Parts: sequence; structure tokens; C-alpha cells
Amino acid sequence: MAAFQNEAEVYEYLGGVFRMGMEDAELVEKLKPSGVVLRITYTDPAAVLTVDLPNSEIFEGAGQGPDPTVELFMSADTGNRFWLGKVVLPVALAKGQVRAKGPVATLLKVLPLAKGLFGPYRASLEAKGRTDLLTAS
Repeated sequence: MAAFQNEAEVYEYLGGVFRMGMEDAELVEKLKPSGVVLRITYTDPAAVLTVDLPNSEIFEGAGQGPDPTVELFMSADTGNRFWLGKVVLPVALAKGQVRAKGPVATLLKVLPLAKGLFGPYRASLEAKGRTDLLTAS
């Protein structure tokens, strides 16, 4: 069974973690020089997030936002498990759980900054009563 019921939940929770990150001025300053525009295409349910790190903007939906420099493809369940700290992106790429297009090395340089959002993501799920998402294996 999919962790998220519909596309709107993917944007609320997985998009929400990026919105939390964009509210952190220190994090934003660290991400701006990366030049990364990340597009994540989720399945089960289908949803597309484009995160423009240099301009601190998030776009929801296919065809929205600037052209990406790096694209990731994964299930929404995998995205949830990543933000819970249960998915190591380089391992998931090697196992084929996540597919990538573009200069992944650039993305991997900013990846350690994502770890600072694991706790806030978990807290937001708890605050919204989504304990079902916390137990994703």
C-alpha cells in the first residue's frame, strides 16, 4: 500500500520538507551557490516537484519551474523513507530504487545539508498525526 493517498499529500508532505528548508536562512545561503535545480518525479502516486536551490523556489506539477540540472525518479514511499533517514541516496541509486539524470555528483555535494531536515520532517508528520508515515519500512 502506498504511503500517500494522492498527489496532494505528496506535495503537502514531501513538498513541505523543501518548504521548511527554504524557511531556514542559513540553509538557503549554503544551497544558493550549488546551482542545482532539482526535479523529483514521484510515482505511487504520481507527482513532480522542482526545487530551484539558487532562487529558493519550489514548483509543484509536471512542466512547472525552470529546467532541472539534476532529475531524480523514485516512488513517493522512497521519498518519505529518505526524509525519515531510512534511505541512503547513493545506495538507493546503486540498487535502482532511485534513478537519476544529470550531474548527480553536484547533488551529492549538497546532500549532507538535507540531514538537517530529517528531524523537522519527522516532527511535522507527528504534528499532523501521520504516524502511518513514520513507520514506513
